[in-house]
Amino acid sequence: MATTRNPAVRQTWTAIRALIIMTVVLGIIYPAFILGVGQAMPSQVNGSLVRVNGEVVGSSLIGQSFTDADGNALPEWFQSRPSAAGDGYDASASSGSNLGPNNSDLVTAIGDRQAAIEESDGVAVGDIPADAVTASGSGLDPHISPAYAMLQVPRVADARGLDEEEVRRLVEEHTQGRDLGFLGEPTVNVLQLNIALAELAGN
Repeated sequence: MATTRNPAVRQTWTAIRALIIMTVVLGIIYPAFILGVGQAMPSQVNGSLVRVNGEVVGSSLIGQSFTDADGNALPEWFQSRPSAAGDGYDASASSGSNLGPNNSDLVTAIGDRQAAIEESDGVAVGDIPADAVTASGSGLDPHISPAYAMLQVPRVADARGLDEEEVRRLVEEHTQGRDLGFLGEPTVNVLQLNIALAELAGN
């Protein structure tokens, strides 16, 4: 007379077999497949890293600050937009300030940024674009508007002893159009612009 296997034992072994199969398929085979497919686009898969002379200087997808150790903007570089992510461009703390337009802290911060740009670039507050004094929603945006980049041209050219028209052409060459020709606004990638600037200046 055949004995009936304990249902609990049968269910346990079924669960163990399912766990092993799913672990192999979803934990090994699928990730390996995706990794292999991704290597067809190595730059994007590996973080869109930007290298200069073989050394990684940043990512084309994440902004960074061009400041001294005390956080003061370096006049010889194009400046990025402000960041509210951690201490600035911290990918592990990506976020905006989440402050409303009438928040006193935000109003004060914008006023301070406007005053700093007014002093460093010699422009009227009314001529300062919004992206120069406000953070993006992610706090990681590597781009600024062409208007903000052009505003900085005289300062950068003067700090480096370069011809203004030459620096202005550099900004124009690094201005990216709207996505698909109609989405969003034209932008300038600050890191890539500053790399080109360093090459132009010979350092």
